[in-house]
Amino acid sequence: MPLLTLDSLPCIALESDMRLRVRVSPNSRRPGIEELPDGTLKVRVSEPPQEGKANQAVIETLARHFHVPKSSIRILRGATGRDKLVEVIEF
Repeated sequence: MPLLTLDSLPCIALESDMRLRVRVSPNSRRPGIEELPDGTLKVRVSEPPQEGKANQAVIETLARHFHVPKSSIRILRGATGRDKLVEVIEF
């Protein structure tokens, strides 16, 4: 799997923030991040989509990937669906 860098991601940069389109795959056997052909990030997490567990795992995975604190990641849209708009604050 190719390494994702900020230069390769289609994102919206807003001063020190950026917004990413994310598609979540919960209950995955192989957690990780990959870029889809349309530029969306596919985030695979092993947690189920119950009681916010998958969303929390997405936040933790993205924070680890971008080397920012978890408090810098916010789900702006799609908290109850697979497709999300995520903001990375103070990037």
